[in-house]
Amino acid sequence: MAAPMLRGCCLGRCWALACIDSSSRHGRGAATGFTSSGKRGQSFVAQQPLLTAQKSRKGEHKWAAVVGLEIHAQIASNSKLFSGSQVHFAAPPNSLVSFFDASLPGTLPVLNRRCVEAAVMTGLALNCHINKKSLFDRKHYFYADLPAGYQITQQRLPIAVNGSLAYSVCVGKKWRQVITKTVRIKQIQLEQDSGKSLHDELRSQTLIDLNRAGVGLLEVVLEPDMSCGEEAATAVRELQLILQALGTSQANMAEGQLRVDANISVHHPGEPLGVRTEVKNLNSARFLARAIDYEIQRQINELENGCEILNETRSFDYKLGCTVPMRDKEGKQDYRWLLLLFMPEPNLPPLLLYDTASLPAGADPQQVINIDRIQEQLPELPSETREKLIQQYGILPEHSFALLNEVGLLEFFQNVIKETRAEPKKVTSWVLNIFLGFLKQRNLAVNESPVTPSVLAELLNLLDRKVISSAAAKQVFEELWRSKGKTPSQIVSERKLELMQDEEALERVCHAVMEGHPQVVMDTKRGNPRAINKLIGLVRKVTHNRADPTVIKEILEKQLSS
Repeated sequence: MAAPMLRGCCLGRCWALACIDSSSRHGRGAATGFTSSGKRGQSFVAQQPLLTAQKSRKGEHKWAAVVGLEIHAQIASNSKLFSGSQVHFAAPPNSLVSFFDASLPGTLPVLNRRCVEAAVMTGLALNCHINKKSLFDRKHYFYADLPAGYQITQQRLPIAVNGSLAYSVCVGKKWRQVITKTVRIKQIQLEQDSGKSLHDELRSQTLIDLNRAGVGLLEVVLEPDMSCGEEAATAVRELQLILQALGTSQANMAEGQLRVDANISVHHPGEPLGVRTEVKNLNSARFLARAIDYEIQRQINELENGCEILNETRSFDYKLGCTVPMRDKEGKQDYRWLLLLFMPEPNLPPLLLYDTASLPAGADPQQVINIDRIQEQLPELPSETREKLIQQYGILPEHSFALLNEVGLLEFFQNVIKETRAEPKKVTSWVLNIFLGFLKQRNLAVNESPVTPSVLAELLNLLDRKVISSAAAKQVFEELWRSKGKTPSQIVSERKLELMQDEEALERVCHAVMEGHPQVVMDTKRGNPRAINKLIGLVRKVTHNRADPTVIKEILEKQLSS
């Protein structure tokens, strides 16, 4: 590598997975308004879907929406991209600022090796071509949170290009038909983050926190191959999972570690693309979907009312649920359209990477990055994990997505599987329906649950051995949330929830219930399927849910036929 020096920065990998439901509200194919070459000469050309206005009118034309994304992911590194300052969320303002971050005269950038490796690993995972030579540029604009007056980025020749990201959507409300779609990745580039502006409305002033200035970012540019908010949100969720699996970014949107800008336009099929708008700084997948869908409908309404779409930057007001103008992209105040915006970074030579074949003899491993070695170190990606879950445990595809939905849920599920004799499908049902339901109700993370994998495994073992009924198991589970420290066996014993093992006593209970409800017995004998279920419910009520419904049904059928 021809950089002055590579700073080493070690950081343990983050293996958390957090994919959420990838359903598409519109149930349509991925849209594309552009045709360009994909990875290694391949071309991804998707069909253009149609989007109509909410109210149909006579003579109304169909509309096609085109959505592209620019995603900024904060690199998981202990220090910044070009300085040794630490990276720590919620640190006191301006406590993590080096001389270089503050742009003091005479300071020079020193490239962080960890950030380069993260960019290469991310590019490989996203099927990108890794450029063995990439360049750094200065992107000039003047704002208080950018002390140097420019941002170091990679505009001309980025580190990775021509990749693809596959994501899954479902048809309909349930995950019975899962469709895989692909969005092209134009490029991945390294760049600095800016500082943070804190606006004090009471004092009518703006304060600047430079802790974030110089933090390493991966900018992932997705081609306009999407057509609605849910498709875009699903693609971002899948990218978030991949980054977390790689450990290249924690991608926590709540902490600003993953921010999205959406470029949106609409046009009639077969006609030139419409004027696009950009909705900036979306830090939630839900808000991303809402902002895009609102902007699509807004543009359709504007055009149908005879108005023009302005090439402008907008923001999303989540309280009002709408986008609002920020600045006119054609105006002089927009820095990105100045002719002298970009220039080569004079203080950083070209970034050179190598593969095994081109590695110089006797090269210092600390100063050279080997693409092939990073390729060998790639961990299992979310798509591979989901496929393995389906093959290994026989679970449904929608369940494999749900298990990766919450951070730590997959690990919890696998630990329960290791310690229980219950069938994987039974474990899946309990983890996704009951355990996850309790977490959602109480707004808890998986690692905050009072019920551990071992405890849930013990409960499922009791259920599997028919020591307790399903209804009793749910009562025990509720008690486990309230009584931390107690085991399922203790709760079963204290509350006397064991299934009745005395079959003769159960036969007497069934006989008594039948004698007390002659009309229900008559309905059962006449072939009413609901009547037998009512008798089962009455017996369970008498036994306080301590009788197995299957055994009850067998006894009732035997007595009814005699």
